[in-house]
Amino acid sequence: MISKDGLGPGDKIPSERELSERLNVGRSSVREALRALELLGLIETRRGEGTFLKDFRNHNLIDLLGMFILQDDKALQDIKCTKTMIEKEALRSIFCRELDVSDLIMKVKKDNGALTWREIFEEIILISNNYLSHRIWNILNDYETFIIGEKKITPEIKEKLLDLLTGLEKQDKESVQAAYKKICEIGELELTNSNIFL
Repeated sequence: MISKDGLGPGDKIPSERELSERLNVGRSSVREALRALELLGLIETRRGEGTFLKDFRNHNLIDLLGMFILQDDKALQDIKCTKTMIEKEALRSIFCRELDVSDLIMKVKKDNGALTWREIFEEIILISNNYLSHRIWNILNDYETFIIGEKKITPEIKEKLLDLLTGLEKQDKESVQAAYKKICEIGELELTNSNIFL
């Protein structure tokens, strides 16, 4: 209905009566649903004015869903797999759209050991300009970091990151793929060698 009516953040939504008619449900059901949406922070009611949509993009609903999704025993493997899918898609998007990575290349070149994997891959995902992927990746990364700790960029990783970013800049598909594969292999090795006890 939001899409059909062309509503966006800040727009007034139909009244309870109209929603009841359009959705073919009782007004008490509509009232209950609106109350739930307001508690989630997706809408806001202004006394005497009506009910308005809020900007859902900054909403914590994705974070809340993540808490439930990642309760499974094989969560770490799922996290790694999903993070990899998001990272690969971001790299593919940057490559296909020939997006500018020169600032990130300079950042990695100037790094004196302070940068983490998270900072670099977060920037890669931000460059790809997919807000939802960025939010999901952040949640997954938070869980992975909690489980295995923050990963610093070693000289070997720095070299491979520069190969990856330079490959993106020069439109060299093979070097992008080879560098990302090597980065993943090093990451797996680090996971294997990580401490058993936190």
